[in-house]
Amino acid sequence: MMAKKLTTGAALILTVFALSACGNTIRGVGKDAANTVNATQAAGQSVESAAN
Repeated sequence: MMAKKLTTGAALILTVFALSACGNTIRGVGKDAANTVNATQAAGQSVESAAN
């Protein structure tokens, strides 16, 4: 009975760690995507001002 509780607790802790890691990864991907959009817009503005 004690081993089952210990195993369940360990599985719960591992699940929490795995989910928090996924949250950090998703947040990082969102920031990278936003930076990419900003850089693309800045490059487009540079090209537009150079063409004028």
